[in-house]
Amino acid sequence: QVLLVESGGGLVQAGGSLRLSCAASGLSFSNRVMGWLRQAPGKERELVATINWRAGGTDYADSVKGRFTISRDAAKSTVYLQMNSLKPEDAAVYYCAARLISQNTYHYWGQGTQVTVSS
Repeated sequence: QVLLVESGGGLVQAGGSLRLSCAASGLSFSNRVMGWLRQAPGKERELVATINWRAGGTDYADSVKGRFTISRDAAKSTVYLQMNSLKPEDAAVYYCAARLISQNTYHYWGQGTQVTVSS
């Protein structure tokens, strides 16, 4: 059984930082892309950052480039999203998800963690 469990969300002031974690189990990582996606009320889900688990290559939405960093710890089977210089518009539920490198659809999802940014 695949399980993705996010943690690290919370309330932070604008300009502050948070680090989200996604602990994965039951998943073979060798051919996976891990992603962080977010969804704010009334808005479409947005792909924030991805990381190729094996190669380590990363990609970011323009809205977070230079502020967010995605990384992985293979020994802990955990993906992180370091979020700096947070803005009120970053507030959303953040989801960790996994897909195969060869596919565009994320098949495995975590339950989400709420990030709230006060101005």
